[in-house]
Amino acid sequence: MTIPPVRPHKGNVLIVDDTLPNLRVLAKMLIEHGYLVRGIPNGEMALSAALSEPPDLILLDIMMPNIDGYDVCRQLKADPRTREIPIIFMSALDEAMDKVKAFAVGGVDYITKPFQVEEVLARVETHITMQALRQRLEQQVQALQAANAALQESNAELDAFAHTVAHDLKNPIGNLMLSVNILEGTIVGNPRETELREIAQWLDTSARKALNIIDELLLLASVRREDVQRDPLDMARIVQQACKRLEWMVKQYNGVIVIPDTWPVATGYGPWVEEIWVNYLSNGLKYGGQPPHLELGAMVQQDGSIQFWVQDNGEGLPPEQVEKLFTEFTRLERVHAAGHGLGLSIVKRIAAKLDGSVGVSSAPGQGSRFWFTLPAAPGEQ
Repeated sequence: MTIPPVRPHKGNVLIVDDTLPNLRVLAKMLIEHGYLVRGIPNGEMALSAALSEPPDLILLDIMMPNIDGYDVCRQLKADPRTREIPIIFMSALDEAMDKVKAFAVGGVDYITKPFQVEEVLARVETHITMQALRQRLEQQVQALQAANAALQESNAELDAFAHTVAHDLKNPIGNLMLSVNILEGTIVGNPRETELREIAQWLDTSARKALNIIDELLLLASVRREDVQRDPLDMARIVQQACKRLEWMVKQYNGVIVIPDTWPVATGYGPWVEEIWVNYLSNGLKYGGQPPHLELGAMVQQDGSIQFWVQDNGEGLPPEQVEKLFTEFTRLERVHAAGHGLGLSIVKRIAAKLDGSVGVSSAPGQGSRFWFTLPAAPGEQ
């Protein structure tokens, strides 16, 4: 003997109607079309049945003794355990106000008696399908919210760890730089003075590079995480601060930085904009001409932004290399040196966070102009 497979029902439907012939006809029709059906003859039993085993859909008659369909719907919608169950009203009442009232108390549809089989089946299938999709969407939203909460917690832990490690690394590197300075004062007259000074210079340069990488990692984390207030910028002061931070590099590379007398006023966040200048200027000093000659400038654009730039006197970049700049952790490579890859990525993130953009104009033998844009302050547009 072959046992037919059990087919899952299309949905659990609760029918509430005090007219028993109507109840039987509806129940038989829905069962024949694959639905699991419970028939209830009054409002009190309907409330109890819906709470004990919430259905996927309720077909609810309006005209019933004691508790009519409107009151049943109100009570179901007031209870968080049943408020999401879709309710289709059934009634011989065909006035517009009756339908308006049905929707006002929480019904999703309205079928007028005497009903047509095809109409009832179509509406039942439509609302059960919509309910299933709604439940699936809610589950997906809850899963995404849980995943997002877990990701935020993980990111917070990672940020805290990164900050701890970064700050812990800065102390011994600072001690190393101090030791190098002390060492330089003790090697005067040493037979290997020239060699020892070269070693000391190498140690100092390496320590500065390590500190710079740590500072940029911390900056990258803050740019990704923080929202900042934007104000009109005193660009002259910001550029002056950036140049002051790079005095040692200017001296090391025997560089020249030409700064305009006046600047148009842009809006942004000063500390982040200073980092853009530091990155552009340090790249220009390292990879510009020999010796490097950097010219800074700015110009108001037609779109209301201001373009700021650093023009170097280097060999320029071939087109295929220009295309790779400003991507995540790309190394800026020239003939004699290579960058560690964080700077331009950070510049791009900062500019985007401040509603600006970045880019470079370069050609072999013509040097490179690295630029960024920021929104102009009111009055500069």
